[in-house]
Amino acid sequence: VFAFSVQLITGLFLWMCYSPSGQTAWESVYYIQYEMQGGWLLRGIHHFMAQAMVVLLALHLMQVVIDGAYRAPREVNVWLGLILMQIVLGLSLTGYLLPWDQKGFWATRVATNLMSLVPVVGTDMQQVVVGGADYGHATLTRFFALHAGLLPALLIFFLVLHVAIFRRHGIHARNVTRAPETTFWPDQVLKDAVACLAVLCVVLFFVFKPAIMGAPVGDRPGDVLGADLGAPADPANQYSAARPEWYFLFLFQFLKYFHGESEFYGAIVVPGVVMGLLFLMPIVGRWRLGHGFNVALTFALLIGAGLLTAQAWYDDHMAAYAWDPFWVEDAEKARSESQGYLDAVEESEESAHRAIELARAPSGIPPTGAATLLRTDPLTQGPLLFTRYCATCHDCVDAKGHGIQAEKKSAPNLYRFASREWIAGLLDPEQVATPKYFGSTKHHEGDMVGFVKDSIGDFDKADIQQLVVTLSAEAALPAQKNADLQDAEKIAEGKKLFEKLTCTDCHKYYNRGELGSAPDLTGYGSKKWLTEFIANPSHKRFYGENNDSMPAFAEHGQSPRNVLNAQNLALIVRWLRGDWHVAEMSEGQ
Repeated sequence: VFAFSVQLITGLFLWMCYSPSGQTAWESVYYIQYEMQGGWLLRGIHHFMAQAMVVLLALHLMQVVIDGAYRAPREVNVWLGLILMQIVLGLSLTGYLLPWDQKGFWATRVATNLMSLVPVVGTDMQQVVVGGADYGHATLTRFFALHAGLLPALLIFFLVLHVAIFRRHGIHARNVTRAPETTFWPDQVLKDAVACLAVLCVVLFFVFKPAIMGAPVGDRPGDVLGADLGAPADPANQYSAARPEWYFLFLFQFLKYFHGESEFYGAIVVPGVVMGLLFLMPIVGRWRLGHGFNVALTFALLIGAGLLTAQAWYDDHMAAYAWDPFWVEDAEKARSESQGYLDAVEESEESAHRAIELARAPSGIPPTGAATLLRTDPLTQGPLLFTRYCATCHDCVDAKGHGIQAEKKSAPNLYRFASREWIAGLLDPEQVATPKYFGSTKHHEGDMVGFVKDSIGDFDKADIQQLVVTLSAEAALPAQKNADLQDAEKIAEGKKLFEKLTCTDCHKYYNRGELGSAPDLTGYGSKKWLTEFIANPSHKRFYGENNDSMPAFAEHGQSPRNVLNAQNLALIVRWLRGDWHVAEMSEGQ
């Protein structure tokens, strides 16, 4: 009752700031967690007290069974208690979706899909709960109505009946001679108050656990304390690490043993039989060995649920440990699946942090909703688009080999393209003909490679270094903004070197040189230059007829691969250039 009362109070205040719609739910929870004064504390208490209710219910059920408090005349009260338990679990299930983040969205999809396994009416039941054929705004509003309206009302109704019948029958005391010594006021009230305080302290411990364990809180406690908030729900972006709350993990693990048609038995029949046995306990307890059977069944269920939960946790985290458990038949496959889960969790955490960073930008959350933040974010979408469209030929890996590997490495590595480091390597005789640059292209013996190998050593090294700085400054890369400002004079002087070092014999650079034989170096690596180059590398401003095999990716290009629309092209360009910092994005880029 205490836990539920706390949930009512905190839930009411959360309701005041929560907006249940597909475009505002995550946004309002973000506001509560990170902007509202004390919102992180309010949400944290609500989140962890919900888990405390489930634990308290399990302990209470165990106490009732062990003490035999289900015997006549208390059968009805036990049944009411079991109904209350299912309502509380329903509250937990419906509340999991309300933040409208990836974790809750996809876990709810998995849970509600099980309803379709019910014969005849399963699909109809699922559509009623979901609010149609697919998950969206109607799903959220229905779950919110259940979570904040119907289920709490039912819980209050059955709780009043439960307490009223309990008061009528009195306490089931194992030691009758000691029962009269305890009075409700003040003895029992004091004990209850101490117990409630202990529960609240445990809940607050979990709310403040990161700070207690030494994590820096900073100016925004919501970044560390309270309940987590994942990336905004996106039906188009599958979340492969979807898991239910920890107290449902045993069911999740149990269902792994059922496949195809047998899944009906694991999801519906077996849980139904177990719940039926719990409801039959008052009747079974009348037999001579009935009480022992009930106690054994309760402990068997709790131990079984605990083992399944532990197994589910270990299966997910197996890749992080050196030993293979005896129950795993194919350890290599299990480790691969575990690593996939851990990678998905890490990716999800990065997406969540990025979404929050973008939401805090001066531009804030757009009217189209928080999901748009990541859909139009170069840091999030850039690697995905590069992998899909560019990694057929291009690497984007650092010196340690970390990054996106090309399928056949037939084009230059674009990691930190147009940076001083990248251009310095391009003008290095030992690197220019390697796969990092022209080594895997038809230009591996071309004019540029020949010039760098045979002629560049004839020039002064200081001039070459100044040329590198000047050419890289054309890109105006955010990562080099401060360095370019410091070297402004050197860059201005370096523009005279392009003709001195014979670069303009092949390349056009502002008003020097002609187009046609090599790419134009005016604005080299800038957003405009890179956009136009990817759009059509065969344009006379770039490679012209000397283009190796790179197709035109422009929306109106002549290549059959003109699959990049303007938005996706811009995302790839910005990602390659590092134009994904919130400061740059806030300037309307």
